[in-house]
Amino acid sequence: MNPSSSTSRCDGCPAATDPTDDWLFLSPEPPEALDQEVCMEDQEAEDKGKFKSKLVSAWNSVKYGWSLKQKSKFRKSSPLVMLGKSFNLRDEGDRECFHRSFTSLLWLTYRRGFPQLPGCSLTTDSGWGCVIRTGQMLLARGLLLHLMPPGWLWSVRYCAVKDDLDLLRPADSAGPSEDRPAKMGRKLSLGSVLDRPIEATHRKVVSWFADHPSSPFGIHRLVELGKSSGKKAGDWYGPSIVAHILRKAVAASADLPNLAVYVAQDCTIYLQDLRRLCEQPPPHSWKSVIILVPVRLGGQDLNPSYISCVKVFKQSLYAFEYKLLQLQCCIGIIGGKPKHSLFFIGYQDDHLLFLDPHYCQPTVNTTKENFPLESFHCKYPRKMPFSRMDPSCTIGFYAGGQKEFESFCTTVDEALCTSAATYPMFTFVKGESHEDGGHTPAHTVTYLKRNNEIRRGNTRSSIDEFVLL
Repeated sequence: MNPSSSTSRCDGCPAATDPTDDWLFLSPEPPEALDQEVCMEDQEAEDKGKFKSKLVSAWNSVKYGWSLKQKSKFRKSSPLVMLGKSFNLRDEGDRECFHRSFTSLLWLTYRRGFPQLPGCSLTTDSGWGCVIRTGQMLLARGLLLHLMPPGWLWSVRYCAVKDDLDLLRPADSAGPSEDRPAKMGRKLSLGSVLDRPIEATHRKVVSWFADHPSSPFGIHRLVELGKSSGKKAGDWYGPSIVAHILRKAVAASADLPNLAVYVAQDCTIYLQDLRRLCEQPPPHSWKSVIILVPVRLGGQDLNPSYISCVKVFKQSLYAFEYKLLQLQCCIGIIGGKPKHSLFFIGYQDDHLLFLDPHYCQPTVNTTKENFPLESFHCKYPRKMPFSRMDPSCTIGFYAGGQKEFESFCTTVDEALCTSAATYPMFTFVKGESHEDGGHTPAHTVTYLKRNNEIRRGNTRSSIDEFVLL
């Protein structure tokens, strides 16, 4: 149809039947006006996104803020195991030690009000960043073991400078001169002098996870590194994706030259690859290493066969039970419930102990001197039944040197073989991986080994959205 000929009117046809009414005419406004309309639409969409983010943040703050302070009940008759230590809650000293050990862990949660994430207008990770936050908590646990003195525990009183408040005059045998005022000095206790460097390291580790583009392990940096895996801000990040992001972040950090991160492939730890990663030419020492093992413990739900492997293994037939989370080398598990990530750090009986990242807190400016630390440490331990655990998770281990590395290989391999010989969670292989780049092909998930076979399945179903390899 020719538009120019359509303007001619038939004899006797009224104006209302003008065929040009069926045409969509472009606006006579100049292109600049159209650009302004598009910009206004983009601005409206951006405002709606910000409003939605604020609404989700407020909802998480109310929902999880209320449940956060609900105290979980722990049995005094059963031992409580947390990251390599067992606590007898009947003993007052053990209860205090457990409380201090728990509050010493870094608690990294949703934040709001930080600078916009790259490529979008989001200023909060509320509603989508929980797996990143649990990954941060696992990495933070490894960094504290790597940098802090053995057995270090944080106390809330150290968030302020611990000084003795005695004011002293300078020593002067003749006394202060009458024509010049006496200078006042502050006396520091021996404890304060010793604690200051340790507390400075603690604050430095916290600042590495700050919600700022310059922080090496902050949300901005991890989201940027996730782009190579096809992820962007606002997407769901699975435990295995986060494991590889953490590996890249540590490798790119200039602050940790003696620490490496290894991610297991196909539920297999290749010892030759791992040793090559840790070995350094003389006179350099053996690198410390964080070992991350992404696994899937069943299909829709957690396979009961693996509960014993996560929780307990027998050293001998009549020996008492040892727990995987009781191993000194274990630094926690990135896991949770479906679409609800949690950081598992221990257990009691049939319940897992965890830290919850879903409480949305304001962003803290860690560049300020003596910035507040309270929001980075949780006071309220929580627990959930093993049966509610999502089958997708990433288990973390730390070996601080060659001796600890050899101990890790022996202890963990024994735990796996004696607890679930038919269905091992993962395996050790003395050789090296043959995959180029160490990456699993997209859209596949590696299931557990059985009879030396690896079965792959498509991850397009909803049950596999929690872990994308």
